[in-house]
Amino acid sequence: MIVMKFGGTSVANCEAITRTISIVGDRLAQKPVVVVSALSKVTDLLYRITDCAGARDREAADGYIDDLAARHTELAKELLKDSGSCDEACAKVEEICRELRDFVGAVCSLGELTDRSRARIISRGEWLSSTIICYAMNARGIVTRFVDARRMIVTSDCYMKGEPDMAAIAARVPEIVAEAYSGADAVITQGFIAATAKGETTVLGRGGSDYSASLIGMALDAERIEIWTDVDGVRTADPRIVPDTKSISRISFEEAAEMAHFGAKVLHPMTIEPAVMKNIPVYVLNSMNPAGEGTAILQSDRIEDGVKSVSYKENILLLNIFSTKMINVSGFLQKVFAIFSQYKVSVDLISTSEANISLTMDGNQDIDEVVKALSEFAEVDVDRDKAQISVIGKNIVNLRGLLKQTMASLKDCNVYMISQGASFVNISFVVDRSSMKDAVREVHKYLFEDNGYESGDQRIR
Repeated sequence: MIVMKFGGTSVANCEAITRTISIVGDRLAQKPVVVVSALSKVTDLLYRITDCAGARDREAADGYIDDLAARHTELAKELLKDSGSCDEACAKVEEICRELRDFVGAVCSLGELTDRSRARIISRGEWLSSTIICYAMNARGIVTRFVDARRMIVTSDCYMKGEPDMAAIAARVPEIVAEAYSGADAVITQGFIAATAKGETTVLGRGGSDYSASLIGMALDAERIEIWTDVDGVRTADPRIVPDTKSISRISFEEAAEMAHFGAKVLHPMTIEPAVMKNIPVYVLNSMNPAGEGTAILQSDRIEDGVKSVSYKENILLLNIFSTKMINVSGFLQKVFAIFSQYKVSVDLISTSEANISLTMDGNQDIDEVVKALSEFAEVDVDRDKAQISVIGKNIVNLRGLLKQTMASLKDCNVYMISQGASFVNISFVVDRSSMKDAVREVHKYLFEDNGYESGDQRIR
């Protein structure tokens, strides 16, 4: 059994969905569980609807829901125009949108938009796409069963970013999928959507459909997990800012996790963890080029040493904490990080000296209370508008001279912090946000374009 996840661009329109169904059709012998995202840009539209509901602007919300219904109804008609199930599919779309309209109206009337209500609203995108695609697959001769992801993916009651209950998921999924497969060629379900143990709708956070696929794959002990997107696998850098990127044929689980965490857009940061638990290979493939090899994400012992990519985070904060009380005092770091934990602020990079701690974090986080608490026993300086560049690979500590030469490629920008992980998978640099794009291009040019980096027997191509 395999799990196949298709992102928003892979199900964006009739042409893309037709191509996706063809890809699934080629995998029927492997008993695919198909996980789909909302149509491209639909989740953004649903977030606008939540904003309207919070502002009690029912007229604007209804207008957006009209747009949502029209797009999906038109898509259903296009996909099913020669099918007897077209009217049924359109009626289902209308029913989902009518329920959404009624719920949004109730929220507007109450004047209170909770996270639980937000999750119910934004989950409708995957519900609509999976419904239409299920009808389309059946119309094309692939007997497909529809499964509600909320029955399978159990999370905490953090409604907008549910924490999966691995044990509950592992217990539920095999039985549900086996039942759905009775007399079927394929099973389809939703990415991103989950539920609490009580059945209340939650979501896994933006981009969470990858995570859904990995969780289902883990529970099924799948042969492989395929993440279908619109690029030819994982690349050496973000092609939106670096013109001459290269496709990477294979990377380790650890490298993929670092790439996702440190800014690569191809995978959700949490995707790798469930796959690692069962050592399930993950393949990143291009639905617009199904014949392409893509990227295989495998155990580290099957991957060669060397640099694989240059990733970045565009908007980070650099926090510098200074206190002479750090010197020869045990428990100081524990006190600092207890404050970050208390206010649920995540930290990326850490660097310490005798009396100073430097940390980076996502620039979208609210750290006012953290700074206030830290300022009671230390001097705190916040540098905004910074960016982080990470060179990621396997055993990069063995690439002698890498740090020196990479720093040389950063000669035209200020470097505020350098951090190397103990796993030797990444070296990261903090620079001004305004310098980030040029710096990424220069580092990539040095590592991957100027005949490769050479050190002893190690060489990057």
